[in-house]
Order: sequence, then C-alpha cells, then structure tokens
Amino acid sequence: MGKHERCIAEGFPPPRHDHDACIDAAMDEAERLCRERGVKLTTLRRRVLELIWQSHRPVTAYALLELLVREGRRAQAPTVYRSLQFLLDAGLIHRIESLNAYVGCTRPRQRHDVGIFICESCGEVAEVSDPGIGRSIMRAASRVGFDARSGVIEVSGTCRTCSERVG
Repeated sequence: MGKHERCIAEGFPPPRHDHDACIDAAMDEAERLCRERGVKLTTLRRRVLELIWQSHRPVTAYALLELLVREGRRAQAPTVYRSLQFLLDAGLIHRIESLNAYVGCTRPRQRHDVGIFICESCGEVAEVSDPGIGRSIMRAASRVGFDARSGVIEVSGTCRTCSERVG
C-alpha cells in the first residue's frame, strides 16, 4: 500500500490525521500517473486538484472558480470545467452527482467501483472501493436488461465522529 493509500484508505479520516500528507501524497501520485500516461498536469489542473484535496469535503465547480479568482488567477467557468473533466478522465477525482461536486479519488491507479459515503453533519466524504458494489450493480442492471458502464453509489448518513459527538 502506497503512502497515499495509507493516508486515507480507512474511509473517513481520523479527527487528527495529517491532512497535509493527504494533499502531498495525492499530488505526488497525480504527477506520477500523468507522466506515465503521457498527459499534462498543467498548472491550473494541478491547482484545481490541490483545491479539491484541501479537505475531505466535496467542492463545487463554482467554489473552485471563486477560490481561483481570490488567488488572483484569471480563471473562468469553462476553464475550470475543462480542468475538472481532465481530472475525471484521468481518474484523479470523482463527481458526486447528488451534490454536483467533486472529491479526490483515493485509488487513482485502479479502475474501481466506488461507494461514496457523505456525512450530512460535517460534510466529509469517504470513498470505499469494493468489488462487491460493482458486481451487485451489474447483476441488478442485467436483471432489468440495462447495460451499465460504471457504478458509483452515493450514500448519505452520519460518520462515526459526528455520531459519537451527538450520542
């Protein structure tokens, strides 16, 4: 297991984890992957990815645009969306459809079926990669005659940390 996976493979991060290590590891992995695949991680794409990794909470395209403008960059919505599409295509981020937002992918080297758990209390997100998720989706799709290409399940609820604070 690589440095990146060790950082966040457990699902929701522990309350006092080294988040800078998450960001550093994610960026190192992104640069390596892009170099291996012969695609360019431009300055803007890199910054968008860094902003997505600033927390374990989903971020919208317009929030990213605001952050970039505040930094003095001359970014516009189409350039942010193009960067997001590149990052999605590269497998470096996931789109959370229900929130119209993005989070960093914890396993960008592997094509994987994903469960996204969204805490309604703190807003943090955990990615869980489980082959059983994909098999279940494909079996259900087959039963109804549907040709599914990918499977991402989004589940809302409460993370352990927030549950313990309340309970």
